[in-house]
Amino acid sequence: MRGVRRPLRRALVVLAVCCGAMAAWSGAAGGQAQPQSPRPDARALVARGRVLYAQGCASCHGADLRGRPELAPPLRGAGAAAADFYLSTGRMPLAERTQPAYPRADIDALVAFVGSFGGPGIPRVDPARGRLATGMAKFTEHCAGCHQIVGRGGIVTGAAVPALDDTTPTQLAEAVRVGPYLMPKFSAKQLDQATLDSISRYVQSIRHPDNRGGWGIGNLGPVPEGMVTWFLAMAALLAVARLIGERAP
Repeated sequence: MRGVRRPLRRALVVLAVCCGAMAAWSGAAGGQAQPQSPRPDARALVARGRVLYAQGCASCHGADLRGRPELAPPLRGAGAAAADFYLSTGRMPLAERTQPAYPRADIDALVAFVGSFGGPGIPRVDPARGRLATGMAKFTEHCAGCHQIVGRGGIVTGAAVPALDDTTPTQLAEAVRVGPYLMPKFSAKQLDQATLDSISRYVQSIRHPDNRGGWGIGNLGPVPEGMVTWFLAMAALLAVARLIGERAP
């Protein structure tokens, strides 16, 4: 019996040592892990948004979000996408991009409050999943006519088209789905998720274009290039005229 007990004791000792080592390793790993911050409660976020809306928005859009004629449009059914786009780009209340009037935390609260009255949510977009060649082709087809091929903006009848230098992928997707101001709204049938990802990737790539031809002249397209050509041509013509011309007596 003694010969049988000795191997059994050794096995128990080895098992205890292994369990202790595993417990110590788990405790060390648990100590290194960063605790995840809990997500803010949706009801509390909407409640905070209601307070902010009453303080800064209700005087124009109405306490019931139904708007005021010739003053501000209704926000019922506008959705979180529209609220986030206008607030995060600083286009509320101005029609041009400025610094946002609210910090990000307050924007999230206002977006949650307006979104609680229905409408499209904030779209998701992932430029890394897009294809650069497809994005360039679709941007040329649907966007370059107003925003210019490298996204520097321009002028159209009744509006100034903004540049896309500071536009985030989310703001780009929101503009595509919402259609702010004179911009047409594109549904998922017109521009699906894959195309939207590709356009977003292309817009990210043109922020710092590779001017292989030399001086980019602000990357504004043929207008500045044509002006520089005319100025150089006029200077050359004046120089030639002075060389071959005759002085008046």
